[in-house]
Amino acid sequence: MSDDVPHRQPALADIIATLDVDRVDDEHFVATQLDNRIHHIVGGHIAGQALIAASRTAPDRLPHSMHVYYLRAGDARRPVDLHVEVARDGGTLSTRQVTARQDGQILLEVLSSFTTAVDAPEYQQPIPDVPDPDSLPSSQEQLAAYADELGGYWVQPHPFDVRYVDAPPRLAVDLGEPSPRLRMWSKPVDAVPADPVMHSALLTYLSGTKMVEAALAMRATNQAATFNALIDHALWFQRPVDLSDWVLSDQFTPSGVAGRGLTTSTMYNRAGQLVCVATQELYFGRGPRR
Repeated sequence: MSDDVPHRQPALADIIATLDVDRVDDEHFVATQLDNRIHHIVGGHIAGQALIAASRTAPDRLPHSMHVYYLRAGDARRPVDLHVEVARDGGTLSTRQVTARQDGQILLEVLSSFTTAVDAPEYQQPIPDVPDPDSLPSSQEQLAAYADELGGYWVQPHPFDVRYVDAPPRLAVDLGEPSPRLRMWSKPVDAVPADPVMHSALLTYLSGTKMVEAALAMRATNQAATFNALIDHALWFQRPVDLSDWVLSDQFTPSGVAGRGLTTSTMYNRAGQLVCVATQELYFGRGPRR
């Protein structure tokens, strides 16, 4: 397999096991990474680990937002130290600052907020009118024509079952009709623990790895052969997400400028409830790498 062939996707069980960080003391956690061919730490994964660590210091409260800045790639072959600072505990909201370090260097900084339940009026933007996920082919079926490309990258097993409503980026490249909007249903391929914070961490991982695709479609570049790196990432958890069922991600990329791509995602559960809104910016470098 050549150096251009991407690393295989991690198994869902490995993602869950490594998101469940080890606690050393009240504020210090150690996070095992998911290694890959280029040994770079996966941004959505370490962000999910930071969320889990912060949540351990805010018991009985659920995450409602997190804001992440990625500073360095880090080495996925070695663990990362997570330090959680208790910034504030109020009557309803708790705020935590998480710093991730490896060899003394800061890899990312996170501010996360947790909340108690509040009885108040609610409103939301309605879920888009899209086909039911059970009526759509899997991503492997959609991309079967590319099974021989990049060592089978497009049809390999994935920790999430993804059902695209719109053409995935690899198809968009060949269609020559890129769209700034990309909608997809996703669900873990196996059962996940009942812990609602773990579900939020898994959604963080998913958004960190899949939201890039809307920007890739507009760049009309081959996803698997395109360098990209997360710069920053923000999520607002509107209500607890249940990943035992499908989640719709309605992605939109409003801008790509100066080697960066900005993407937003509005996520709904199958009942039509808005569960999360996420925004991230990625760096693609000085030009597309084909």
